Amino acid sequence: MSSPATAQPAVRTSGLTRRFGAVLAVDGVDLTVERGAVFGLLGPDGAGKSTLLRLLATVLRPSAGEAQVFGHSTEREAQEITGRIGYMSQRFAMYPDLTVAENLDFFATVRGVPKTQRATRATALLEGMGLGEFRGRQARHLSGGMKQKLMLATTLMHEPDLLLLDEPTTGVDPVSRREFWRVLAGLHRAGTTVLVATPYMDEAERCTSIAFLDGGRIRQTGTPAEVAALVPGTLVEVVCPDPRAAVAALADLPEAGSPHVLGDVVRVLWRGPAADAEGALAAHLAAAGMPSAQVRAARVDMETAFAVLAEAGR
Repeated sequence: MSSPATAQPAVRTSGLTRRFGAVLAVDGVDLTVERGAVFGLLGPDGAGKSTLLRLLATVLRPSAGEAQVFGHSTEREAQEITGRIGYMSQRFAMYPDLTVAENLDFFATVRGVPKTQRATRATALLEGMGLGEFRGRQARHLSGGMKQKLMLATTLMHEPDLLLLDEPTTGVDPVSRREFWRVLAGLHRAGTTVLVATPYMDEAERCTSIAFLDGGRIRQTGTPAEVAALVPGTLVEVVCPDPRAAVAALADLPEAGSPHVLGDVVRVLWRGPAADAEGALAAHLAAAGMPSAQVRAARVDMETAFAVLAEAGR
């Protein structure tokens, strides 16, 4: 049987609040992140994601409420926490004039990694992230994706139990984003807990659990499938020669909620009986002069869930 200390979740907050003057950045957040999870924080700019991560990283003190990491208070027991977490901010925080290897060695020294272990860990991390051949390159000359992987590698040098990642792939090309998440998947399999803020809905679907933040509050939480199931209605797609004309034609159909163009299709949240969706939409579009429009069912993805739930929350 697990001891009480072992049974503690990786993160638990209760009424966690942070003010900056008149601005309420984090507003009474209650959150639990179980050990071994890949937990995604989603929300628009200014939702409070970065502030929440900084509170958990002991960088900020709460204005009210409490946060615990592995059962230790971030206010009263920060020294018990800092050695077990790795915090990666949005800004590139490496020394540009140092090489990849020199950055790793420097930050490992700061985090107290024994000298006898630094070279072995650095080699394993760099090879695992595809940076092995660039260990002698100055950090300033790395691509955006390489810089992010270098920051992650330095964050992992002391083998933290919890990773706090603040939008780590923002501005990174799609191939580098996939490679970054491949690394995170390996860490997840090894038992590392990951709490990651991300603006990308495809990344949210890779998480084991997610939470939507808006206005400093958590609006929804659960697995991606559970959150998607909260979207009211049936999602359908319309394929037609003129998507914008289809959106205009559907504007006067009461059951056709939130029609919008996504890529080369029109997405509609049908609010009537699910069995009627395809036939009713096709008939309405045909009457509007679009007899060739094809209507098909679609899966509710995180992008749709985020848009609908954020709108409903407001």
